[in-house]
Amino acid sequence: MAEDVRVGTRFVIPGAELRERFSRSSGPGGQGVNTTDSRVELSFDVAGSAAIPPALKERITARLGTRLVGGVLTIAASEHRSQLMNRDAARERLAEVLTKASAPPPAKRRPTKPSRGSKERRLAAKKRRSDVKRGRGGRYDD
Repeated sequence: MAEDVRVGTRFVIPGAELRERFSRSSGPGGQGVNTTDSRVELSFDVAGSAAIPPALKERITARLGTRLVGGVLTIAASEHRSQLMNRDAARERLAEVLTKASAPPPAKRRPTKPSRGSKERRLAAKKRRSDVKRGRGGRYDD
């Protein structure tokens, strides 16, 4: 049976809700590349999961809208030569994607006025630049 995946401190995905599919991985791998199914596709039904709290489920489905196909998130891992390492990589990536998607939105920016010092520095820099440019034009002595 598949082990559970912890998504930050927010929730835990039971292993029973995860579906794994194995296939042959592309790329180098020696003699065993054509016989071993080391590529892993990990699928998780975000829309139908009971493990995700309803408020987080709305946020996750909204943020992952383009990556979800029928409410299902699929992660593929084929960077390692062993199936076990690819399974672990896919689970880590799934947890990372769901953690980022379930993060609360950033606080709104409160607009502030520029400080007096910053205004003065800006005007002084403009004056210096103006003087440099004014000094460029002019006559050449032949």
